[in-house]
Amino acid sequence: MSRVGPFEIERRAAPPWTWVLGVSLAAIGVALLLAGVIFWSHGVSPIRAYGVIVRGTLMSARALPEIGRNAIPLMLAGVGLVLAFRAQFWNIGAEGQILAGATAATGVALFLPFQIPAPWMLPAMFAAGFVGGALWGLLPTVLRLRLSVNEVITTLMMNYIALYLVQWLVHGPWKGPEMRGFAFTNAFPPGGIIPVIAGTRIHWPTLALGLALAAGSALLLSRTRLGFEIRVQGESPEAARYAGIDPARTTLVVMLLAGGAAGLAGVGEVGGIHHRLLDPTQISLGYGYAAIIVAWLARGSPLAAIVTAVFLGVVFSAGDVMRVGLQMPARVTDVFNGLILFCLIGSERLMHYRVRWAPARAAREPLPVVGADSGAPGVSGGDG
Repeated sequence: MSRVGPFEIERRAAPPWTWVLGVSLAAIGVALLLAGVIFWSHGVSPIRAYGVIVRGTLMSARALPEIGRNAIPLMLAGVGLVLAFRAQFWNIGAEGQILAGATAATGVALFLPFQIPAPWMLPAMFAAGFVGGALWGLLPTVLRLRLSVNEVITTLMMNYIALYLVQWLVHGPWKGPEMRGFAFTNAFPPGGIIPVIAGTRIHWPTLALGLALAAGSALLLSRTRLGFEIRVQGESPEAARYAGIDPARTTLVVMLLAGGAAGLAGVGEVGGIHHRLLDPTQISLGYGYAAIIVAWLARGSPLAAIVTAVFLGVVFSAGDVMRVGLQMPARVTDVFNGLILFCLIGSERLMHYRVRWAPARAAREPLPVVGADSGAPGVSGGDG
């Protein structure tokens, strides 16, 4: 227990899920208030803006399928990031892993020296996309394990390498002859097109894979030895080493799964939406970066990532509404996502500390020296 003025600050051993949910919702609420300031600065009433957003997303029969369509890649990449974050590997490279998966699937659909039979085309594309995303996350993992290179930097750099690689392919060796002035590959054969729910762009096989991945990841974390090792390593690397857990093996497996999950999202985008490889900014609309928010909101739960992916799907659909209905800038969705992530990070202290207003006790008892208690947040010597 520490005291700062009239406030008592106590560290929570394990915050209850109700408190976690409440703090997360409060962070989102603060982000919405800050977004209202942005609306006001553009001469748009925040009340009118949110009314337009709600009517154009949650109350629109046309927009609801688009929310589901956006939620599919967010869910796949988000579940993978949940696994990585639980092992304290800060993977910021889901965007590049999505592009790597899309590229690998395109290679299988169009550029193999032999033709895969139609019934096996989609399974081969999904397998190639998983392997492509996993391998794209392998290099930063090896650099972290062997040379202690910060994975935030390397995974972020790999995003740009993937972006320029795809641009080179669609402008160069993979550009389809029938495309003329457009930077596209040729269209996938019929066997390489992922079926969708009629009247929507929801490619249901990828959706089923995402739900199965979320359920399987939850079982992995709660029922298996590997899941136990991931949880222990994430909570205390020192305790994991003391228990004989190999951190290199755990980190490697987790990143292969995380990269592979993002790669599956890339397969869904090229096989279910575009039916070809094209400019990377059209393949992934920032899904890899938004998946960080999906994972952060999920607070380590793969099943919760399903719900948070739908929420971010609403945000992406709201971005389209704001651009068309409110004449907001094209990158308004990125600003919205950034505010949510900023507020979530800022709320982390409230997650693990209980703050009480106790002016009467402060008047009766002498104040301790600031920093004397290692449990006090924000001071040197604290455990953070």
